[in-house]
Amino acid sequence: MTQDTLWRLSATETAARTRTGDLTAEAVTQAAIGRMNAVNPALNAVVEDLGAEALERARALDKARTAGQSTGPLHGVPVTIKINVDQAGHATTNGVAALKDVIAPGDAPVVSNLLKAGAIVIGRTNTPEFSFRADTDNPLYGRSHNPWGSHISPGGSSGGAGAAVMAGIGALAHGNDIGGSLRFPAAANGAVTVKPGLGRVPAYNPSQTVERGMLAQSMSVQGLIVRAAEDLHLAMPATIAPDPRDPFHIPLPWRGEAPAAPVKVAFTKTTFGFDLHPEVSKALDAAREALADAGYVVEEVEPPMEDCALDGYRALLGEVKALMGPDIRAHGSDTIQAIFDEYFRQFPPFEGDELLAMMAKRSHYARQWSLFLEDYPLVLTPFLPQPFFRPDRDTEGAAGVREVLGAALWSYSMNFLGLPAGNVPARLADLPTGLQPINVQIVGRRWREDLVTDACIAVETRIGRMCDRLWEMMG
Repeated sequence: MTQDTLWRLSATETAARTRTGDLTAEAVTQAAIGRMNAVNPALNAVVEDLGAEALERARALDKARTAGQSTGPLHGVPVTIKINVDQAGHATTNGVAALKDVIAPGDAPVVSNLLKAGAIVIGRTNTPEFSFRADTDNPLYGRSHNPWGSHISPGGSSGGAGAAVMAGIGALAHGNDIGGSLRFPAAANGAVTVKPGLGRVPAYNPSQTVERGMLAQSMSVQGLIVRAAEDLHLAMPATIAPDPRDPFHIPLPWRGEAPAAPVKVAFTKTTFGFDLHPEVSKALDAAREALADAGYVVEEVEPPMEDCALDGYRALLGEVKALMGPDIRAHGSDTIQAIFDEYFRQFPPFEGDELLAMMAKRSHYARQWSLFLEDYPLVLTPFLPQPFFRPDRDTEGAAGVREVLGAALWSYSMNFLGLPAGNVPARLADLPTGLQPINVQIVGRRWREDLVTDACIAVETRIGRMCDRLWEMMG
């Protein structure tokens, strides 16, 4: 591997070699910056280049290692941070022009934890306005593009993160997820992620002036998008380190007790009245076979979905309408306002007593799933019933919003339930529009992101990493 291709290393490979001194953090960081300079102009995934300060940090880490100081688990690993969390000295814009001068007075816990582990931030990645679309575009920074081609949206809201990590810009990409914002970009770009469960990763923005709503606190989580599933086992233990600024953080170790073997996996192809595309069906079959080959017992059985997905999303939109609505109306573009209007038509928000009742009913749904997961520690589900949608599909009225979010019940239901949910590619489809990765979802027991990651590794081992196919195509 040459200096010019060090960006291809996984986070696990990078950390192993920089910690021993086989590679310097400076060399790895320079390669990642070089890759960013080469591909980001076409992608617009990174909207704030932090290359200069990244190299300074890399040299400092190299000097400390040479002096005999201990190295963190992510020593020298290049990462990106999404622009909706605080990073000291940088603007937390959330894709909103009115927030372009909101300079963070300190680091959010996820940033602090990554830095403590030895990671090096090379840039900040794009998000849609208010981080509330499954596509990534905004008036402040413009559109981010999918490295697979213009026929696929990069996803959202962590669309810049997903496009960046798959294109080779950093081995780890920070993102967050309130209804699918880690998993949509993973699915769009062929990456891997695990949406952590409730309370798993500490969260707080020092720049915030008010607390988030209760459902936002319950449904929104911080996480990572990666191109090699094993990197979740390396990096997630660092992100879940406690931070006293989040009083509801769950201080559990990454690895839990091993469940009884063989692990049972519930398998479903249910898509709630939406047509299941043949390529998505094949991806689910491939993932099922991969898990079975790895020793899992996969049984076709229906989880207790009931109405929890739509109830959860309508409850979230009720809170959004009440707490975010004035800011959206005051500072949002015509595009985002029109999208929210359609959201509200498609998912009539619960308000008043109805909203309070649905927030209470969340425990009923979560209890049903907890009981189900006693028998089946993992659940293999579709993510979207169709291949990923084209850019700006959610601006195309009711039909567009129905395809983008209406069909994504397996996504936002997991946020309402507070359960971990992995997203891993299981097929590369050759469609008339072009090549497109197809991801599936793996849900796990509460706070068992480690089990979900194990299953994602089993699928990836059988299917292969999508980044290798992508880089071959990109040249």
